[in-house]
Amino acid sequence: MRTLTYAQAIREAHALLLENDPRVFLIGQGLRSPWYAGGSLEGLDSEFGPERVMDSPVSENATTGAAVGAAIAGMRPIVFHPRMDFMLLALDPIINQAANWSYMFAGQVSVPLVIRAVVNRGGEQGAQHAQAMQALFMHLPGLKVVMPSTPHDAKGLLIAAVADGNPVLYIDDRWLYDEVGPVAEEMYTVPIGTAAVRKEGADVTIVATSYMAVEAMKAVAVLAERGIDAEMIDLRSIKPWDHELIFDSVRKTGRLVISDAAWKTAGVAAEIAASVSTELFDALKAPIQRVTLPDAPAPVSAALERAYYITAGDIVTAAERAVGV
Repeated sequence: MRTLTYAQAIREAHALLLENDPRVFLIGQGLRSPWYAGGSLEGLDSEFGPERVMDSPVSENATTGAAVGAAIAGMRPIVFHPRMDFMLLALDPIINQAANWSYMFAGQVSVPLVIRAVVNRGGEQGAQHAQAMQALFMHLPGLKVVMPSTPHDAKGLLIAAVADGNPVLYIDDRWLYDEVGPVAEEMYTVPIGTAAVRKEGADVTIVATSYMAVEAMKAVAVLAERGIDAEMIDLRSIKPWDHELIFDSVRKTGRLVISDAAWKTAGVAAEIAASVSTELFDALKAPIQRVTLPDAPAPVSAALERAYYITAGDIVTAAERAVGV
């Protein structure tokens, strides 16, 4: 099977969706700019025209609100937010409208909207350009949230999100854009709400989101050299998340490490840890370990960034702690 980068897989998913469904259109800031889209939307405006690929003014709230209205009217919009930080200006249409509309009208109207939010990190960008706020949206009823880590899943989850019929927040991380992997040429979907076992193991379960799934696979290799057989689960979807797959793994290993590259307090890792400790307390052989960012805004200094961001080494340390090394 041919290989694509993560960014190329996203671009191909957009192109297939636009080609095969006249209801699909793309709207957002910087659609023509590699600085914003990183090649993930390259050439789509030329291929499909400005009526299908709309490079919007800098107004996150208005752009998202217009897309919500279009979705209610029967279209299948994809809203592009090149920085998740600035998507905060669109919380009203996302939370009060998109997430609630179907419930307020007893399911008679759906909001088939995809909100694509890009996480930017590093590069001395500072706290207002480097925030991963997936836990905020995981908290909301009526909104689905996916975080693909591989090119295959980046394509399949975007197609699944557009087909879903509900508002879906699709979070991609710029640190993944150069990752390479096999991607089928045809349209396909990856089911929302399902995790993937990337490597089976018996000693400790490692659950990771987004780019930390890449780091977790590096950690698994290091742990194997040290005699620890780790099972690695790529969460892929955080709302809903795959309770049964994770529970079954923890029943087998008795130990759990969760890695999410966002803040620790009230985060994705906290929710999974709470659920596992509630449902599987007797199966646990050691305290659950969380590998997350510290509860502090991202620094600007490159030296401080190296200390702030988590890596495979942090997962290795947590896994060794869990198995008592």
